[in-house]
Amino acid sequence: MDFVLKEEKGFSYIEEGQGEPLLLLHGLMGALSNWDDVIREFSPNYRVIIPVLPIYDLPLLTTGVRALSKFVHKFIKFKQLNNVVLLGNSLGGHVGLVYVLAHPGYVKALVLTGSSGLYENAFGGSFPRRESIDFVREKVQYTFYDPKTATEDMVEEIFHTINDRHKVIRILAMAKSAIRHNMKNELRKITMPVSLIWGKDDKITPPEVAIEFNELLPNSELHWVDKCGHAPMMEQPAEFNKYLKLFLDKIKK
Repeated sequence: MDFVLKEEKGFSYIEEGQGEPLLLLHGLMGALSNWDDVIREFSPNYRVIIPVLPIYDLPLLTTGVRALSKFVHKFIKFKQLNNVVLLGNSLGGHVGLVYVLAHPGYVKALVLTGSSGLYENAFGGSFPRRESIDFVREKVQYTFYDPKTATEDMVEEIFHTINDRHKVIRILAMAKSAIRHNMKNELRKITMPVSLIWGKDDKITPPEVAIEFNELLPNSELHWVDKCGHAPMMEQPAEFNKYLKLFLDKIKK
């Protein structure tokens, strides 16, 4: 990743470009680099901002989607943002949904891709022995339509993460929080424009999840990305960016 990570007032984030803010939220096992192609495509015309979500830094008792939503609100106030277009992948989408219900005045529109919040096949309720990198490789490949998208660097990074006891306890707590926090009964309250950009071959949040989101969110549109798993912005970035641009053009004042 060739973007500069800024450290300021306890926040770590990438910020590129000028214009309307696009705030990007990564997933549970995701990294800021997951959004590289979105930054490159949209930073010439938008202010693209990606905060590091403090998944490993929250007190264990408060580790959950609500705590991450509160963190996002602190970050938005710190950066003095308004009229935000919020984009979330996987857990990041779930956090975005919780956030817009609590603070709709700050957000203009929402983009969800592979979002949790209704149903997801989690990474796993437990992890195998430290030396089982093959298990990790298999799980990371499962995230994508094309297993080759799961680079060895990505596998190594996740392997080291889940072999850190402090981190893995919080990953499991966050995953359980996401499963418990089902949003089916709250989605009709979200009336802002929502774009669902979904991998047709997503095995983590399968296509029926996207269809249910589309049915429950009153002002939503659904776009399918073929030959694509749980992270369209990584696996099929050109297609993802095409649908994102169409949506951003549509919601311009």
